[in-house]
Amino acid sequence: MTHVTSAISRNPTTGEVVARYPFASQKEVDAALALTDNAFQQWRNTPLNTRVQLLLAIAGGLRQQSQKLAEMMTTEMGKPIDQALAEVEKSARLCEWYAAHGPAFLQREPTTVEGNKAFVDYLPLGAVLSVMPWNFPVWQVLRGAVPILLAGNSYLLKPAPNVMGCALLLQQILRDAGVAEGLFAVINADNDGVAQAINDRRIKAVTVTGSVRAGSAIAALAGAAIKKCVLELGGSDAFIVLADADLDAAVKGAIAGRFMNNGQLCISAKRIIVEAAVFDAFRDKFVKAVKAMKMGDPRESGVWIGPMARYDLRDELDAQVQATLKEGATLLLGGHALPGEGNYYAPTVLSDVTPEMTSFKQELFGPVASLIVADDAEHAISLANDSEFGLGGSLWSRDLEAAQQLASRIETGGVFINTPSFSDPRVPIGGVKKSGFGRELSHFGLREFTNPQTVWIEQP
Repeated sequence: MTHVTSAISRNPTTGEVVARYPFASQKEVDAALALTDNAFQQWRNTPLNTRVQLLLAIAGGLRQQSQKLAEMMTTEMGKPIDQALAEVEKSARLCEWYAAHGPAFLQREPTTVEGNKAFVDYLPLGAVLSVMPWNFPVWQVLRGAVPILLAGNSYLLKPAPNVMGCALLLQQILRDAGVAEGLFAVINADNDGVAQAINDRRIKAVTVTGSVRAGSAIAALAGAAIKKCVLELGGSDAFIVLADADLDAAVKGAIAGRFMNNGQLCISAKRIIVEAAVFDAFRDKFVKAVKAMKMGDPRESGVWIGPMARYDLRDELDAQVQATLKEGATLLLGGHALPGEGNYYAPTVLSDVTPEMTSFKQELFGPVASLIVADDAEHAISLANDSEFGLGGSLWSRDLEAAQQLASRIETGGVFINTPSFSDPRVPIGGVKKSGFGRELSHFGLREFTNPQTVWIEQP
């Protein structure tokens, strides 16, 4: 077997190789670990207000380089340029939110215990290794890095191989904003390099966003090394439409929830479960809306659907679609790769999908929607929970009180009523079951990589 020595960044719109990045040697991994550990030793003692000011500088730097960073995303993974620009702006607002609210979450928490004094300090852990995917190469990285840095840790990023250019550009933007060398560092490590880093004493914790297979492998390494690990893995979110829902709003939400980023999201409306009473009406409106989406060159403003990020993933997606059709699903739209230049897959709608079928059981990472009929609300909840995943979910109904009661019965890390699933710094994101454990964002994400140290003072 040929040993792969470099990562390849390939433009999915044209098929052209953008760049090749050699994987780090064992010596280079060790040097990166030394650099990020040294940066932590300085940063941990930096006043909180100084860290806050740095976050604001990062936000400014992101906005200054917004066009360049967005174009890199579009080049490396095919994200439509409008969505890429929105991702950069969202990341800048993330920095500003943590700058405004983060310090309060890190304050000492005093308490009185039987006449004695005790308090809890939230102390940094050290260097955190972050293994990140390609689908949101700015937001996904910064939603973890910003709270990790604010808490006083350093951050070592191992990006997906096909978005190394985005990672390196992001590193330069942070350096220009005043982030010290090694405090936010990028390393192009292969599997051996990742294992080396996790087993090194200088790495104190690991955070992973990616597939179940990757998360399981990395969590096993972290567990063996007895190190904190946060996993945000796959998802097959249910998008439940009850009979009393506003169908036009639900269809609009389903389009955004399923086809944003060309359907390449973990937290996404992959299983669209509709009550039988309104299924036909929803189906017809939804197919019409899918047909109306603009597909084309992601560099052009107004394009909603671009190419899939990697050619192997398009092949995998098509295999899942064809398997589902053989199992008895009905093809309403698409169902095939597009010929010619670029890694395009036709927006696809599968109907009559049932729990034993591939597109119900597996995560489909691309522009494919699965429509599922539910007898009633109870059946819809049962279908939603009939999954090994539990990341997010969406519930559409005009009866908000009943919807809230149903939401608590859905086995996921988040439920969004009358809106598609999304991530926001004000609320935590994370999953249950095979979607992982731990949380990012809000005060939960900020405290994930801290040591809540108890200090007890016995009174005389």
